[in-house]
Amino acid sequence: MPAIAVKGTHDILGKEADGYRYIERVFEAVAQLYGYQEFRIPTLEYTDVFNRSTGEGSDVVRKEMYTFLDKGNRSVTMRPEFTAGVARAIVEHKLYATEDLPLKAYYTEDLPIKCFYYGPVFRYERPQLGRYRQFHQAGVECIGVNSARFDAECICLAMQVLGMLGFKGLHLKINSLGDEASRKAYRDALKAYFAEHIDDMCADCHERLELNPMRILDCKVEHDQEIAKGAPKMKDYLSEESEKRFYQTLSILNDMDIEYEIDDSLVRGLDYYGEVVFEVHAISKTGADYGALLGGGHYDGLLEALGGPQMAGVGFAFGLERIYNVMKDDGLLDDLEEGLDIYVMPVGESVLDESFELVSAIRNMGYTCDSPLAAIKLGSQFKKAAKKKAHYALIVGEEELQRGVAQLKDLEKQEQKEISLENLEEELDSLFGEDEHEHHHHEE
Repeated sequence: MPAIAVKGTHDILGKEADGYRYIERVFEAVAQLYGYQEFRIPTLEYTDVFNRSTGEGSDVVRKEMYTFLDKGNRSVTMRPEFTAGVARAIVEHKLYATEDLPLKAYYTEDLPIKCFYYGPVFRYERPQLGRYRQFHQAGVECIGVNSARFDAECICLAMQVLGMLGFKGLHLKINSLGDEASRKAYRDALKAYFAEHIDDMCADCHERLELNPMRILDCKVEHDQEIAKGAPKMKDYLSEESEKRFYQTLSILNDMDIEYEIDDSLVRGLDYYGEVVFEVHAISKTGADYGALLGGGHYDGLLEALGGPQMAGVGFAFGLERIYNVMKDDGLLDDLEEGLDIYVMPVGESVLDESFELVSAIRNMGYTCDSPLAAIKLGSQFKKAAKKKAHYALIVGEEELQRGVAQLKDLEKQEQKEISLENLEEELDSLFGEDEHEHHHHEE
């Protein structure tokens, strides 16, 4: 049998990887504008981390986790999401406390802890179009300050990331799940409502009714969705405190001219959410609804569940596969290819050593450069240069080398001139403009 990728995984190669890297870079740049720092956490956690934080009632914990016993007979899980691992890291490293104060005294200068992350996550679900068992997530967490303003800031950050990636027609959906008391009252009301209909509903909903009836609102079965339409609404069970907080967040969004729609059925799939939850949907150029690109919300008991202090947080995450595919459909990745700065073309065997050194020298100057490193026909070399979208060709022949020159050809304008190899760096700098050269060096 030929070697093939594991079911539900996919290779991201070449051009596609460029697209992913571009998305990650834009996301990282925007997160840094808001004062976020990168966290890189392990792919593997003890299973307990997810059982305690994500909640036994969530579909993720119940049936989608890659969980196995390691050789020491410990139960470990490949992360299905980042938030729980980030919270575990904050608790384990006591990032909220100072050395010289008891742990109860949070060091407010260090709060909130703002971090961003990206990397692969794993969910054992049925692979379907655009859904993988190993996929990639990027997101942020802001932990340690319980305020409607930070909730609003997180939403602004989410909208800015998508805006900077070039999305138009973004649609923000928002809801409040209220505080613990509001949610308890609401769960009881849902339980009473769905108990009367449960015989007609899917097997998952039977389980959800016992574990967390709010999950039923997320059910994808059409018949169940119809029943859910008649269910009580969260907004009728919000405590006064939660309602006030929700309106404070909304009024900040109004001030920022961010349009939103209050969506009563929005619950989010993980059990630790409370208060504000949100999703950003995108409408394509052709008017197709791409569904949710990004989702997040506020949470309260997460650090506590992992043995830390009672601290609030807010965050969001998005799937890179999702964003990449929508950007590709909308033509937002078309201009990404920067192309090669220079393609060096040796003419004949005798110049191969010198052209090898030339290629190295050009790379050391901070310009992207390639060469066939073999004496092949010039026609083939021009084809290779075109394939790599090279801007310039540097043609190196024996007679020219003896005079210390080479032919520089602008492949876009099809213009050619002779340049001195001794002054190559100045020649290239004036060609590409100082700014661009700075930028190349900066990226090295």
